[in-house]
Amino acid sequence: MTHDHHHNQEGNIKIAFFLNIGFTVLEFFGGLYVNSVAIISDALHDLGDSISLGLSWYLDHKSKQGANRSFTFGYTRFSLLGALINSLVLIAGSIFVINEAVARIITPEHTDAQGMLIFAIIGVSVNGYAAWKVSHGKTLNEKVISWHLLEDVLGWAAVLIVSIVLIFQDIHYLDPALSILITAYVLWNVIKRLKETLYVFLQGSPDDVSVEELESKFLEKDFVDETKHLHLWSLDGERHVFTAHLILQGVSDYSEIIEAKKEIRKILKPYNFSHSTIEIELDSETSSLIEDNHTT
Repeated sequence: MTHDHHHNQEGNIKIAFFLNIGFTVLEFFGGLYVNSVAIISDALHDLGDSISLGLSWYLDHKSKQGANRSFTFGYTRFSLLGALINSLVLIAGSIFVINEAVARIITPEHTDAQGMLIFAIIGVSVNGYAAWKVSHGKTLNEKVISWHLLEDVLGWAAVLIVSIVLIFQDIHYLDPALSILITAYVLWNVIKRLKETLYVFLQGSPDDVSVEELESKFLEKDFVDETKHLHLWSLDGERHVFTAHLILQGVSDYSEIIEAKKEIRKILKPYNFSHSTIEIELDSETSSLIEDNHTT
C-alpha cells in the first residue's frame, strides 16, 4: 500500500510538472505575441512553480536515500534548498514584471484581447487539471503544490475576466494593472515563504512545539531535578529534532534510571519527533549513592 501511494504521489507530481513547464513556455511566447504583460507575469510565476515541481519530483527520489557519513540525518533537509531557490527565482521574476508593468502604465500599449481570452481558457484548463491531480495527494508536499496551482487557476480566471472586458472596452492600463496585482500577491506570499525557509535554515524552534512546555512536563516528574541544554529545531519545517540533558534525583539504583527513561520517552511520544536524544545525568548525591550500592 505504501509503495502504491508513493508511486501515485510521484506520478501526480510528474504530470503536474510536465503540464506546468509546457504551458509556461507556451504562455511566455504567447504573452509576447498578444502583447500582454499580465500573461508574461503569470508565465514567470509558472516558471517558479515549474522549478518547485521539478525539485519536488527530484527530491522525492532523493528522499529515499538513508543517512550516511556525509548526511547523518539523511537527505530530508535538501527540500529547504529547493524552497530557497524557488523563492529567489520568483522574487527576481516579480521585480522584473512589476518594472515592465509600471512602464506599460506610463506608456500604454494595445493588447490583443482575443488572444488573451484564448490563453486564459487554456490556462484555467491546464492549471485546473494539474491542481485537481495533485489535490488527491495526502502528503504535505502535494498539498503545498496543490495550493500553488490553485493560485495559478485564480490568476488565469482574473485574466479571463479582464480579456472579456477588453474585447468590449479597450482600456489600455487594465492589463498592466492586473499584472501588478497578480505579481504583488505572489510576491507577498513568496516573501512569507522565504522568511519561513530562512527561519528553518537558521535552526529556529518550530512554532508547533514549545520548549517551555516540554521543560515543564519534565520538571513535573519527581525524579527530575533540573533540565539543561534543551534544543529544538526542524530538519525541513515538518520533521523536528529534540535534545536535552536531564539531571535526576532520588533514584537509588540503575533500574530506577531505566524506569525514568521510559517515563521521559512517554512524554516525548505524542510529539512524533523525527530524532530525539536525552542525556541522563545524576546529581552528586544520587551519583555517589548509586556508586556505593554498586560497589557493595
